[in-house]
Amino acid sequence: MRNIFAFSLVLFLCISCKKVKQNTSELTVMYLAPQNIEYAKGFSVKHHTTHKEIKVTSPWPNAKKELTYILHPKGTDKPFSDPNTIFIEVPIDRVVVTSTTDIPMLEYLNLEERLVGFPHTDYISSEKTRTLVDNGTIKELGKEYNLNTEVVLELNPELIIGFSATGNTKAYDLIQKTGIPVVINGSWMEEHPLGRAEWIKFVAAFFGKETAAEEIFQTIKKEYNEATTLARSTTKSPTVLSGNMFKDVWHVPGGNSFVAKFLKDAHTDYLWEDTKKTGSIPLSFESVLEKGQNADLWIGSGNSKSLLELKEKNHQYTLFDAFKNKTVYSSTLKLGAKGGLIYYELGPMRPDLILKDIIKIAHPELLTDYEPYFFEKLK
Repeated sequence: MRNIFAFSLVLFLCISCKKVKQNTSELTVMYLAPQNIEYAKGFSVKHHTTHKEIKVTSPWPNAKKELTYILHPKGTDKPFSDPNTIFIEVPIDRVVVTSTTDIPMLEYLNLEERLVGFPHTDYISSEKTRTLVDNGTIKELGKEYNLNTEVVLELNPELIIGFSATGNTKAYDLIQKTGIPVVINGSWMEEHPLGRAEWIKFVAAFFGKETAAEEIFQTIKKEYNEATTLARSTTKSPTVLSGNMFKDVWHVPGGNSFVAKFLKDAHTDYLWEDTKKTGSIPLSFESVLEKGQNADLWIGSGNSKSLLELKEKNHQYTLFDAFKNKTVYSSTLKLGAKGGLIYYELGPMRPDLILKDIIKIAHPELLTDYEPYFFEKLK
């Protein structure tokens, strides 16, 4: 009897071990699927048998180091040790994000119910996630650069997806010392609109949603590229002025910025296209007037809700032909229930819609049945 019992016990343990190995293998396949990055320049992905390595190479302007994240399936050991590397067990069930641009990514991946906290919840415009905020499912966390640590610890998220405009990560570093991993989303640093949208693959990797993210991105890429091809079919190329005054300075998008890329792909003649800068360019009113007074279109005029409001901010705006001809367009008129700007939330995820909006403005004959989603003409 003892021999039979011993044999049975050994057999049970062998089967159990085999089952664990099978499950680990299944987890590896399910949650560490290979990813191909096409447009995004700010992160890279390497796939290994037991883990996935994600490097964020441009987390913020002038970053002097890249950030490394190692993803390995829950229930498995860390594949190696490194004090400069952040290890994350996936898939994630409870997450905190800190930018509204992450909200559409979660929603497109059907992950909004895994979001447990967000700073400045009034900024969230999406009706689906807004409902979760209103019913208390998603908690208020204060400011993105000074998260309420006490509430964060109560929520006990498995991951925080943050961002930094300056490289100051002190608030995140403090939280990370409690054992909650923090990763930095640098999508806003991308120059190509499709590069910004492709960061959905970065987010998806932490949830085992790589396949879904790839399908979503390919659809958006197809729509964007088809719209670009359509815009090239016309011989017209209207001149475009962009930006507006802030105090005594007019900021126009640089020629290498994602805004300039939209205007180029919409087959327009952006007046500052030749300036080799990715950010905005500070100019005097006089220099903008000299170059842009006769522009056909003014696309991206700030947050004024009407031509009258625009005039009240600066009466010299009336000197531009675009103002006189009422061809001034803004993307900041569409607001969420609490005043959040839908363009800033959804726009980075849907560059195809932004491009189609601009094509509709510049070449209305090409998209006869299309209604602009973000941009509206000032009246």
